[in-house]
Amino acid sequence: MPETDRFLRMRSVLERVGFSRSTLYRKMQEGTFPRQVQISDYCRGWRESAINRWMADPASYREPDAPVERQAASVDIVPRRAD
Repeated sequence: MPETDRFLRMRSVLERVGFSRSTLYRKMQEGTFPRQVQISDYCRGWRESAINRWMADPASYREPDAPVERQAASVDIVPRRAD
């Protein structure tokens, strides 16, 4: 029988991954950690399966609709001449 997917709340997720709350939100913003899903009007949580996928390979995890990181333009800084 297939295992059912559960919803995990913030405290459970933080205990599993060992992040601070701010690091968790930053990683969600970057698209390198699963996003929360709306459970009810005032309740959000994470699917346990999404957390397990992230834990299997955190270094290469990307959300499907994550924003693409912009490459910083290479700029040569030339000192000003003193006239």
